[in-house]
Formats: sequence, C-alpha cells, structure tokens
Amino acid sequence: MDNKLGLGAMTALVIGSMIGAGVFSLPQNMASVASPAAVMIGWSITGVGMIFLALAFQHLSHLKPEIESGVFGYAQAGFGDFIGFCSAWGYWLSAMLANVSYLVILFSTLGMFFDQPDMVLFGEGNTWLALAGSSILLWLVHALVLRGIQTAAIINMVTTIAKLVPLFMFIAFAFVAFKWDTFIFDFTGLHFGEEHDLLSQVKSTMLITVWVFIGIEGAVVVSSRARHRRYIGRATILGLLTALSIYVLVTLLSMGVITTQELATYKNPSMAQVLTHILGPWGGIIIGCGLLISVCGAFLSWTVLASEAPYLAAKDKMFPKCFATQNKAGSPVKSLLLTNISIQVSLFFVMYAGGTYDTLLAIASEMILVPYFLVGAYTLQLAIQTKNRGSLLFVGICASSYGLWLLYASGLNYLLLSALLYLPGLYFYVKAKREQGVKVFIGKEKAAAGVLTVAACFAVGMLWTGIL
Repeated sequence: MDNKLGLGAMTALVIGSMIGAGVFSLPQNMASVASPAAVMIGWSITGVGMIFLALAFQHLSHLKPEIESGVFGYAQAGFGDFIGFCSAWGYWLSAMLANVSYLVILFSTLGMFFDQPDMVLFGEGNTWLALAGSSILLWLVHALVLRGIQTAAIINMVTTIAKLVPLFMFIAFAFVAFKWDTFIFDFTGLHFGEEHDLLSQVKSTMLITVWVFIGIEGAVVVSSRARHRRYIGRATILGLLTALSIYVLVTLLSMGVITTQELATYKNPSMAQVLTHILGPWGGIIIGCGLLISVCGAFLSWTVLASEAPYLAAKDKMFPKCFATQNKAGSPVKSLLLTNISIQVSLFFVMYAGGTYDTLLAIASEMILVPYFLVGAYTLQLAIQTKNRGSLLFVGICASSYGLWLLYASGLNYLLLSALLYLPGLYFYVKAKREQGVKVFIGKEKAAAGVLTVAACFAVGMLWTGIL
C-alpha cells in the first residue's frame, strides 16, 4: 500500500483538524465576551494573522524541505534544541488537551439528547458514564491509528465531508433568518460596561479564535508523509480559507438571528439552540448529529497529529529515542501510547475536578501560542540571514507580530500557567540528551531553562494563594 498522502487527504486533514467541536460553540463563546463590532475586528485580526502564519508555513516548506518535523523542527533550526523541544512539548500538550476536550464535548452533546431532569447520564461530559464512554472511544481510535496513518487519513476524509454538510445547512438557514436590526442592536457592546471596552472585547476573542484554528499546521506536521512537497502549502492555504469562511459566517449570522445578550446565555453547543430557534426541534438534532460526526473526525485527526509530535521530535533528537519506534504499518507506537495514556489520565482529572470544555479550550489554546510565534520568528530570521527583502521578510514580520499580539492578548495569568505545564517536559529533554551523551543545556539555553523554572514557581505560588 502507498503510505503517502495526496492533496485531498492532506487538505481534509487540515480542515478536519481545525473544524472540530469549537465551531459548534462559537456563537455563545463569542457573544459572552464580545459585541458584533468586536467580533468583526477580532475575526479580521485573526484571519489576517492566520493567513500570514499559513504563508510562513508555505515558504518554509519550500525553502527548508529537509526539515520534516514541521512546527518544532523550524524552532529547532532557528533557535536550538532546547527551544525546539519547548515548541514540540507545547504543541504535543496542546494537541493532547484538544483531544480531551473533544471527548468532553462529545459526551456533553449526548447529554443534550439523553439527560433528563431527574437522571443525568452524561452531564457536561464529566460523569462516570461519560468517562467510561470516552475511554472506550479513546482506545478504539488507538487501535485504528495503529493500522496506519493512511487508513486514518481515508476515514478522516469521509468524516470531514460529512461534517461540512450540517455546517452549510446552518449557514443557509441562518442567512434566511438573519435580521439586520437584531445584528446592530447594541453593536459595540455597551451592556458589558466601561471595564470591558471595545479593545478588551477584541482581546477576549483571541484565545477563542486561535482555538478554532489550531490544526492549521496539520499538513506541515505530516509533511514527511506527503506524496509531493508542493501539497503541504496548498493544503494549508485551502484548509485555512475554508475554515475561516465557515467560522465568520457561523458567528456573525448567529448574532443576526438572536441578540448577543441572549446568545451569551445559551448552553453549548450553542449552534444547536440557534438552529432550534429557526427550525424547531429538528434544528437541534441536525447540529447534534453534525457535532458528533465532526468531533469523532477531529479526534481521529488530532490523535494522528499528537502522536506525530514526540515521534518527529525523537527523530530530531529532542525526545528520547524510544519514541521514534514505528510498527509495520508505520504508526509511531510509543508516541501514540504516551499520548493516549496522557489523555486517559486527563479524563480522570476532568471528572474529579469538574472540568469543562471551556476550561480545556483556554489551556490548549495558550499552549500552542509559543510554537506559532516561533514559526513566525524563524521565518523572519531566515529572511534577515538570506537578505531576502521581498515577500519572505514581509511574511516573517507579520507572522511574528501576530504571534506577539496573541501572547499579549492572552494575558499574564495564562502565560504563567503555560510555563507550569512546560516544566514537566524537561524530564524528556534531559533524558534525550543523556542518551546522546552530550551536555544538556548549552549557552543561552541555561538562561531560558532558568526563566522557565522561575515562571513556573511563580505560577505555583499564585495557584497556592488563589490568585491564578
């Protein structure tokens, strides 16, 4: 069997990775923090920023074809092994938490269908029954991915096509039901008060908009499995434009069907309640079924992407060498096992801590910000080193600026929390370096590791005092 992926499979992987559970909660997520005006500005910033990030991926895939580990491979090439490892660890952790969130929202949706006032079966996706169902699905997908990336890619293509049908139906019905007066009612969000002005509203949309675009790098992460190198950039751009169009239409059309203040009170998946408002009970059924298909497809995509991260990092000597092990079907066995055991443990924490989809959304989004920033920074570095004053320099400046804006918009609290989550990864990095018999930290890496440790200690202190 040809284990290489064609343009269609790679584009489906990008779309399938981005369009998961997030789009079905976008109406409420956005309405709870921003007005229509702020949402339009937020999508404009995110759309332009993500286009430049996609262009950075496209340039780098052409200029550095020897780098096959994608996001973190670029960080390693530009800034050394330790920064490359941090990028790989952050990316893997974000992907792993994304999968946890998909399982939580999946069973939360089943709760929408089966829970009764006197009998809660699935709740917010964090009951014992939801945990059992999530665990079964987790290890079924584990077995499927062990059969080979190509098999998983074919199934993902089918589920990607299937998930787009209810989304296009929602857009069509919402367009018909759209009312201009409803859309411009409190257009700038006066009901939020002076403490949450337009700029604050725009900043509040950033983690939400980044969350739904996580996966834009899907084609880059599996670049070593592409049939032709040119497919990497094409799949990234095609996937981005498709997802961006859907996200903008879903969010803005919903705000023209139901007022922002009312939309903010909806339970997620809020798209189901919006379509129920338009069509009656059938609306909720259509979106509920669409979400179940979408989340299962996205869960499969992200299982592939998450398992690729330690595998590729091990090949680049940033992770212990055991994670580079593959089975006969070409699946990264040890990396896949690490990922799914971590998901299983996280599911227990979610149940005991009463975690929800929104909590996981915020943490997973924050963990991906550093890897994305480093891609833009490496593009800029490459442009300066090669004295490329053309498009590469422009793309590098814009992608880096967008990365810095995201780090600023996310806030100090989330940055400190991400530092705490980066710290356990040092065990894997130290082990990898000791296996190679080389010095663990060299040059500026000592300072970087020290800053990370201090930031993590601050985070522990803030958590202990209840500030964070």
